[in-house]
Amino acid sequence: MSTASLVANAYAAAARAANSGDYTPAPLRDTKAGFDDSSSAGFSAMLENTLANTIAAGRASDHKAQALIAGKADIVDVVTAVAETEVAIESMVSIRDKVIQAYQEIMQMPI
Repeated sequence: MSTASLVANAYAAAARAANSGDYTPAPLRDTKAGFDDSSSAGFSAMLENTLANTIAAGRASDHKAQALIAGKADIVDVVTAVAETEVAIESMVSIRDKVIQAYQEIMQMPI
């Protein structure tokens, strides 16, 4: 599978996640159990902003590509926008991998 198709699939998956009604990050609070996860609100906000920025970069590159097809944009702008989108998607994949790795390490801890 080529890099371009991987990037396109990752962008499509990110767009579906952001546009679906299932994605609603919210901090967890359970004051009865003494659990107050207000520090994760910052982390979830960071993830939400990163996802939004990645999707925005993808949409910007889509618009520039469409403008190029219509003859209203320069090829350099399109290539730059696609490269920025690729970097944003690679960053999101890296964050996802680190979160999964941390989860797996926590699950392997003895109780």
